Amino acid sequence: MPEMTGGEALAGQLLKEGVTDLFGLPGVQLDWATDALRRVANTIRFIVPRHEQAASYMADGYARSTGKVGVCMVVPGPGMLNAMAGLSTAYACNSPVLAIVGDIPSFSLGKGWGMLHEVNNQSGILDTVTKWRGRATAPDQIPALVREAFRQATGGRPRPVALEIPPDILAAKADITLIDPPAGEDNRLYPDSTQVAAAAALLARAKLPIIYVGGGVLSARAGRAVQALAEKLQAPVVMGENGRGAIPDSHPLAVTSLAARALFQHADAVLVAGSRFVDGMTGGSAWPTPGIQWAWVNAEAEAWAPPRHADAPVQADCRLGIEAITAALPGLSPPNRADIVRQVRDWANAQMDQIAPQIGWVNALRDAMPKDAILVGELTQVGYVARFALPVETEGAFMGPGYQGTLGYGFPTALGVAAGNPDRAVVSITGDGGFGWAMQELATARRYGLNTATVVFDDGQFGNVALLQKRMFGASYETDLANPHYAHLAAAFGVQHARCETPDALRDTLARHCANPAAPLLIEVPVGQMPNPWLLMRLNPPPFGAGAAPPPNPLGEPPARA
Repeated sequence: MPEMTGGEALAGQLLKEGVTDLFGLPGVQLDWATDALRRVANTIRFIVPRHEQAASYMADGYARSTGKVGVCMVVPGPGMLNAMAGLSTAYACNSPVLAIVGDIPSFSLGKGWGMLHEVNNQSGILDTVTKWRGRATAPDQIPALVREAFRQATGGRPRPVALEIPPDILAAKADITLIDPPAGEDNRLYPDSTQVAAAAALLARAKLPIIYVGGGVLSARAGRAVQALAEKLQAPVVMGENGRGAIPDSHPLAVTSLAARALFQHADAVLVAGSRFVDGMTGGSAWPTPGIQWAWVNAEAEAWAPPRHADAPVQADCRLGIEAITAALPGLSPPNRADIVRQVRDWANAQMDQIAPQIGWVNALRDAMPKDAILVGELTQVGYVARFALPVETEGAFMGPGYQGTLGYGFPTALGVAAGNPDRAVVSITGDGGFGWAMQELATARRYGLNTATVVFDDGQFGNVALLQKRMFGASYETDLANPHYAHLAAAFGVQHARCETPDALRDTLARHCANPAAPLLIEVPVGQMPNPWLLMRLNPPPFGAGAAPPPNPLGEPPARA
């Protein structure tokens, strides 16, 4: 067994795990780790942003877009706390992220001496945004802990994990053996055949089955499996905002949540795959259940706990569960339902066309981007509309913040996407409010050649907040922003800049960049106040306001529900 420091053991085991990119900030508690990374710099690229929040966001974007574990590293205390927003988003989005977190010296743990960067119960804080956490108390423990971290991050339901290592453990030497990951390691949860048979039977006897997919389908890379099942059942596939791109929007069975409102009223069976299926505002089921039978595929049984209901649940990795259900279906001759899907699409498109000016900007984005471009949407009015109105043709080509709804996540997350996908165009759309969280990361984009196009829709305020305040109280308070001069900002960081005042201008500028993304580009888009699209976003919206009514269901009056 060769003698090495804990820092060398960490770097060496990361190499064994196939890590090629690591996002983080150096600091005194991590010196022995960063020095070890310096000596493997030809294999592991250490990308250093300007804020720990960006490090965890970048690891999340990298993980979700590549399927590999995204690794970030931060100092303890304030560094760890800064990274919490990115870890919470990764937790919400089933993202396999490993956070390597420094600590105070091991001899001082729990003493409350006020050591540099000490916070009370750092481990307990990390537990709130991770599925597993380990701590090294000796340097020879590090390889096994890193190995277990990777196993946990990718096994069952993928989620962030954390490994705490005090500085004296990183500096200490010991005889240490690195661990080779098992060849063909498969940590996925396989389905139970009895559960699969029950779900297949439920779907086979349905008159109008629907498949509803969420983010778990994307994290399991289960899009092709969903498409095969849908085609065998002739079941429309409803892609929730976290499941966009599971199958191409051009597929004759693909619909968004807006079009699904008409379908759900006529469905008698629904398979929910990789989704919590909860209304994020009310806490109730995303769709009322009378008269519908429910099958589920999810890695966790909590997915179908009340207020949801499951007649035939399958606890499994989404891809494995869906493939098993498809194989278990009897020979079927269902009617072709492409015409039904076409009707509800037209019905939804007529409603989307009324959400102006957002729909014009969304159409410009789609026209300008290649089909395999990855769009990272923010909490901005155009981003909201894009969740249900932007056609997505490639699995994983649309990324959102999940239920965490983290304002400011978009730009740094897109940088992580770009780091992991240098051969694809990456576009970040954000509002001026959200962009303010991480605009300093323009320096990171330039330094590491992360050639994103970042589109900032500038209305001079926290527009969504102002809109809601005016609706509830008749006035807004402290929502205006003092924004930078974006051309000067871009020039200060050595980044290209463009100003686009019309959708046509945005389309042309973005298309040129995507055709040759040779450098980071900041696109400024001045806009005014936009109408709230919220009623078109929710699968089961509240009653329409006075004087408004939902358009008639294109499939006719729904059947009476028991």
